[in-house]
Amino acid sequence: MKIVMAIIKPFKLEEVRDALTGIGVHGLTVTEVKGYGRQKGHTEIYRGAEYAVSFLPKLKIEVAVASDLVSSVIDAIAGAARTGQIGDGKIFVMPLEKAVRIRTGETDADAL
Repeated sequence: MKIVMAIIKPFKLEEVRDALTGIGVHGLTVTEVKGYGRQKGHTEIYRGAEYAVSFLPKLKIEVAVASDLVSSVIDAIAGAARTGQIGDGKIFVMPLEKAVRIRTGETDADAL
């Protein structure tokens, strides 16, 4: 089992969710986060004054999946979240040692 974590632009959430649902992934966690990558933020002009925005709003999506679905999940997220612009985000994959469904006590792949 693996956890796939993706940092994406907020307006791409619905497209990513639809893409994941289309390949059979039904559960995900979304967190509002702020950060920056190589672009180190940007500047905005508000009422004639220029402001530096160091941390940009992003969404972090976490999906726990069976190991054989990881490449499909990565392809679905990357395809749906891509705009071709700077700051599209990143995808990380981490091992998941154990999963337990609290309600039923199912473990590992059955809990997903």
